[in-house]
Order: sequence, then C-alpha cells, then structure tokens
Amino acid sequence: MIEAGFPYASPGDFEAVQKIAEQVGSEGGPTICGLARATKADIKAAGEALKGAAKPRIHTFIATSDIHLTHKLRKTREQVLAIVPEMVAYAKSWTEDVEFSPEDAGRSDPEFLYQVLELAIEAGATTINIPDTVGYTTPAEFGALIRGIKDNVPSCDRAIISVHGHNDLGLAVANFLEAIKNGARQLECTINGIGERAGNAALEELVMALHVRRQYFNPFLGRLPESPDPLTNIDTTQIYKTSRLVSHLTGMMVQPNKAIVGANAFAHESGIHQDGVLKTS
Repeated sequence: MIEAGFPYASPGDFEAVQKIAEQVGSEGGPTICGLARATKADIKAAGEALKGAAKPRIHTFIATSDIHLTHKLRKTREQVLAIVPEMVAYAKSWTEDVEFSPEDAGRSDPEFLYQVLELAIEAGATTINIPDTVGYTTPAEFGALIRGIKDNVPSCDRAIISVHGHNDLGLAVANFLEAIKNGARQLECTINGIGERAGNAALEELVMALHVRRQYFNPFLGRLPESPDPLTNIDTTQIYKTSRLVSHLTGMMVQPNKAIVGANAFAHESGIHQDGVLKTS
C-alpha cells in the first residue's frame, strides 16, 4: 500500500495523488491511499484524487488524546465519538477500503481509545492505524498498547491493525517490531526513514530485521520457527538502489553509518570480524 499524499492540503498534493493513482495504481498495482482529516471536504478531495486507482483507500484521522482535544481540536470526547462513525461512513461512500487513525493514540486514554476504534470499525473501517504521533512511546509501552486494543476492542478481528511511528527518540523501528509481536500486521514506514522532525520508521530496517530474524518472528505470525517463507513481499535486492534513488531525488543524504543502506554498514575498522568470517567460510 502506498500512502501517496494529503489531497486537501494543496493543489500540488491533489495532483500528485491523482497522478500516482493513475500511473502507479493501475490494475494489478498496489493500493493507493489518500490522507484526510475527519471532515467531509478532506474526504471528498481524497475520493476525487483517487478515482484513477484500481484499488483506492481513504485514510481519515482525528485526534484522541486529551491534550490534542483541548488545545488543537477544541472538541470534547463526546463530539469526537459522534464525528468518527459519521466520517468513516462518509469515506466508505467513496471506497470500500477505509483506514482510520486516532491521532496521538500513544498518549490517549486507553478506554476512550477503545471506544473510538470500535465505532470506526462498526462504521466500516477495514484498517485501524495506531500512531505514535510525537515519537514518545517506548517498545514495551507500544506493544502493550497494541495488545490492549486486541484484547479490548470487540470488533478488532474485522480490521487489520496498522502502526505509524516517529523516530524522535530513535525507537520507531523497535516499537514496530514489538507491535508485530502483539498483533500489528501493517507497518507505515518510509524509505531511509525520511519524514518530519526525526523521521519515520525506516522501511529497510524493518524489512531486513524481519528477513534476517524470521526464525524469531515466525511464531508471532502463526508460523513454525524454521519456516523459510519471507515475512514481507518486499524484494530485498532492490532496497539499496531504492534508497539511493530516494536520496538523490529528495537531496537528503544517507548518513554513512545508517543501518542497512549506509555506505559503512558492512565495513569493518578492525580485522577481528573478517578473521572470524574467513576461518568459517
């Protein structure tokens, strides 16, 4: 799934999502998603921009933490509980594939969060995305958050649990790996970890962690530990080239010691490591 942009944000964003929907989201291609706040204007813009996609998705969101409700939205919990099902249902009128996010879920009251998610799923959300919007959560906390949702949202088995995270404390990838162990099955990530502030969870690190350590992760996905089947559909041979392409097009350099795709990722200063490899090869 490719979240192509925020169509309502600007004419440029609308056009970008529209072109991606038409050129990348053709028959046999990936799902193309447009982001929208939980308002009719945002959702309509996303629906219009995605008309050219064979598999369109609208991702709508609204804040659920008390700090966001009070200082950003200026809405009560009761107002949010009324908005969520109405806007999810409206998104559903544009496409069958609807994703819903409770913004700042990591700092939301769990009982209120469960209520919101239940309403979203009952209104038609097929994916519920749990964001660590401010990059504040630790792995144990994030894993417990996902487990709490699995255990306390009755209709949770009717939707895919997704996660979105920021890397302000350098914990986004660790948080996501813990989320997988507790039931998350969609990871919202970016090439080279690019994104606002300290960036988002890095696709290349997540894919390779799951690839290299699949014997560890297999049981959490209902597989035998020794199963050789890949845990993602990502072609790992394309990761490095894609990283370089994104770096070139964005002008954002990859630090030499960046995991997986950094220039020094497989370089050694000492001969000790190479000596061990040579003796066992």
